[in-house]
Amino acid sequence: MTSSNRPDPPRLTAAEKARVGWLIARMAKRGLADPDRHGHGSVDLTDLQRKVERVIEGARKRQERAA
Repeated sequence: MTSSNRPDPPRLTAAEKARVGWLIARMAKRGLADPDRHGHGSVDLTDLQRKVERVIEGARKRQERAA
């Protein structure tokens, strides 16, 4: 376990890495489109963050089943 009490991240397949990369690119695109990006930001990224978490959780479950 890491110092933040989070379990180690699971190994991702190539498809999962591509999906996470795509979602991060969408987050960056939204951030660039934010008219107030020099302030605290007014763009909501929580939907994309939840999708990334779902991909990681799916990888964790897959890894547990394989063990």
